[in-house]
Amino acid sequence: MLKESCPGSREIRNPYPEEIKCFWCDTANEIWSDEVEMDCKKCGKEITREMKPSCIEWCPAAKECIGAEKYERLMKARKA
Repeated sequence: MLKESCPGSREIRNPYPEEIKCFWCDTANEIWSDEVEMDCKKCGKEITREMKPSCIEWCPAAKECIGAEKYERLMKARKA
């Protein structure tokens, strides 16, 4: 069960679609706000982006707040 969240984690817990352009072919692709990488829908190459700074990097309750699976995935992406 997830804990009541702070305002800083609301965006992570409730992701929304964003548009990101492919570096190679300039095609617009939809990516969710909690995703770091995806394959371009036109050329198939991997598109990556920097994640915005967030409270999961320093908050001791982050894993419980957003869920262990999402926490592990996002922290792995930050280290890469």
